[in-house]
Amino acid sequence: MTQSPVSDPESWPDLYGDYLYRYALLRTREPNEAEEIVQETFLAALQARGRFAGQSTERSWLVGIMKHKIADHFRRTMRERLSDSMDDPGMAEGADDAFDQGGHWRRDRGFPAAWPENPGETVEKQEFWDVMRRCLGELPQRTMQAFTLREVDDVSTEQICSMLKVTPNNLWVLLHRSRKHLRRCLERHLYGQGMA
Repeated sequence: MTQSPVSDPESWPDLYGDYLYRYALLRTREPNEAEEIVQETFLAALQARGRFAGQSTERSWLVGIMKHKIADHFRRTMRERLSDSMDDPGMAEGADDAFDQGGHWRRDRGFPAAWPENPGETVEKQEFWDVMRRCLGELPQRTMQAFTLREVDDVSTEQICSMLKVTPNNLWVLLHRSRKHLRRCLERHLYGQGMA
């Protein structure tokens, strides 16, 4: 009988608990929900540990399980909130004025300012991620979920539409609004630049 390549499950909370909690909290914005997702992840991993082939790190394997748990959470949440309006307070006003018909920045309307640093170096700094979490936290729940699923977790459009119960066009609007808000928020809080 071969031994599973996973470490002792009792060590998982110490080894990975904080990382997984932050990962879930960034996506759910609810501490209790993030804790529940971490617990569900550990339980699912415990049940599946015999199938872990060791082709990735143990942490990557746990994150993969957590992504499914987060997707399940979003599906449940969306079923409960189907009556929510697609109009997100504070996001609709002026959402489309910075882009042309092709989705490109209009140079005469709030074109992004040049950031003073190399983007690759910027995203490696803790300050950037602190500001990014703050800016994501300002987004309405559905808009934040659409952005993190698409841009952070690289989930397909089809899957996101299914999870959030939106059409591809509605998803595009949510992504458009989130990107515009995040650009302005990052410039305001990270670089102290006001927008025209």
